Amino acid sequence: MSIDAKALRGALGRYATGVTITTCEGPDGQPVGLTVNSFGALSLEPPLVMWALRLASPALPAFRAASHFAVNVLAEPQMELSRRFASPVPDRFAEGRWAQGEGGAPVLADCCAVFECRTARALELGDHLLFVGEVVRLHEAALPPLVFQAGHYHHLGRLL
Repeated sequence: MSIDAKALRGALGRYATGVTITTCEGPDGQPVGLTVNSFGALSLEPPLVMWALRLASPALPAFRAASHFAVNVLAEPQMELSRRFASPVPDRFAEGRWAQGEGGAPVLADCCAVFECRTARALELGDHLLFVGEVVRLHEAALPPLVFQAGHYHHLGRLL
């Protein structure tokens, strides 16, 4: 059975995810980053996380060459920053409070969590490159996360 790409995208969009800005230092020393929701936990021992990037992404060469990356898990008030990093704005890092993290990867202040990672593996699968990172430093804050589902941002409801 052949799966229609548009139908698959729609069905995958029904799954609610957090929103991240994933960053690295480019080969020229400039920061590189984009909005990513294909982030997930992989292992506690060793501490591994994963995320995927389209092979057609202009950011791919920078992430492929980088020894480290940071996954900045966005809080609800950072919705506009998420939109900024999903757009072709020339200087994405002009907004937000950024610091240099492990391996030069930019780390964003006021996030729910930040995972600073050493790139452990990069596997080409389908039309994406799957990055596996070993977490070398992390930060967390008790903030409500930014949530994305069915093409829209959402607030978390009350706790059950």
